[in-house]
Amino acid sequence: MAKLYFYYSAMNAGKSTTLLQSSYNYIERGMQTILFAPLLDDRYGEHGIYSRIGLKQEAVPFDDDFNFYEYAKEKKSEMPKLKCVLIDEAHFITKAQVAQLTAITTKLNIAVLCYGLRSDFLGNPFNGSKWLLAWADELVEIKTICHCGRKATMNMRIDENGQPVTEGNQVHIGGNDSYVSVCMKDFRESVDTFREYENEYEVQR
Repeated sequence: MAKLYFYYSAMNAGKSTTLLQSSYNYIERGMQTILFAPLLDDRYGEHGIYSRIGLKQEAVPFDDDFNFYEYAKEKKSEMPKLKCVLIDEAHFITKAQVAQLTAITTKLNIAVLCYGLRSDFLGNPFNGSKWLLAWADELVEIKTICHCGRKATMNMRIDENGQPVTEGNQVHIGGNDSYVSVCMKDFRESVDTFREYENEYEVQR
């Protein structure tokens, strides 16, 4: 049976590159794939998947109202060798859409590979990632490193001067000019959104 995979990491770990390579591997073996990317990411002028090393490929744009299962079901009749659905920036999908992805694997027998972040710039989980972590058949961490050499697990938003941003909307599209991947130690020293929870725990004790 096909499986739902969630490949997660901090930013700039090569998720899009890995996604494009995975799609290429399927195609090279005579199979067909469908790629998806969020509609809200319009940094490059047209919707697609773009990697930091220059790879790019067209992708079907999705928003909160998009139905992945119905789209894949319709395409399966047109693409007899469709074997894999790949989703970039999967942290932006909804709980309902994660459920749709599980249906693609169980009802259509098509593998689904999702690539995304676990948490936002304040360390809070994205809704899509939360449900992928709960429902995916396989969880795979794509590792990257902090500037200090430790494994980076957190996404720190920075301003034009390179200083940490500690308030704002959860969604802010940007690249290296807006985010840096850091380890938990450096994240806490720069952002420290955990203090209120520590104090709450002390009060409860």
